[in-house]
Amino acid sequence: MEPQSTEPKLPPPVPAHDLFHVLDLVRRLSLHGAVRPLPTVLVWSIYVFVNGFISIALLAVLAVCTGVPFVFPSLGPTAYLLFFSPRVEASSPRNTIIGHAIGLACGYGAFELLGKPLAAAVGHGGFDWPRVIAAALSLAATGALMVLFKAGHPPAGATTLIVSLGIIYKPWHLVVVMIAVVILTIQAWCINRLAGLPVPLWRARQSSNAMTPPASRTT
Repeated sequence: MEPQSTEPKLPPPVPAHDLFHVLDLVRRLSLHGAVRPLPTVLVWSIYVFVNGFISIALLAVLAVCTGVPFVFPSLGPTAYLLFFSPRVEASSPRNTIIGHAIGLACGYGAFELLGKPLAAAVGHGGFDWPRVIAAALSLAATGALMVLFKAGHPPAGATTLIVSLGIIYKPWHLVVVMIAVVILTIQAWCINRLAGLPVPLWRARQSSNAMTPPASRTT
């Protein structure tokens, strides 16, 4: 009789491309007749397009009206993730907000330690070794801390590089970035809830073993 494995059983993956909530929203908006002839993948594509456009456009309008840079590159992949895979753990409000906060902190720490503004580096002929180390250190620290705090959010890797490379580095800019992340998260949560998707208020549900490393094998 073979011994039973001591490795914990991981929960089944959450379906990331579930179209039911999109179709339900279409029905409630009385648009079912208009999209019925369309392939489901095209309906999903339109949903992601419309919501991604609305979310970033609202932040861009806010940036124009206030003169504050509420739009930055890593908001793009965050918006895509929140609408394309809204039910995965990385898209939960907790992971989105904490992940970007970790990225900002690690990026700023690496920049203060080794970096300098991007314009200064370009003016002197491009990258130098301190900048290379700052970029590598910020990304490595961000990844490690996201694992440690169980707050994985891949777009935060872009956020930390934006800061450590000196593209955005002033403290008040970092505050604005964090405000923009919170605004985008709230927008996505409201839109997905309106679509009938039971996205979590803060933290995604997961098994207690979901983040537990496999147990070591015994001989």
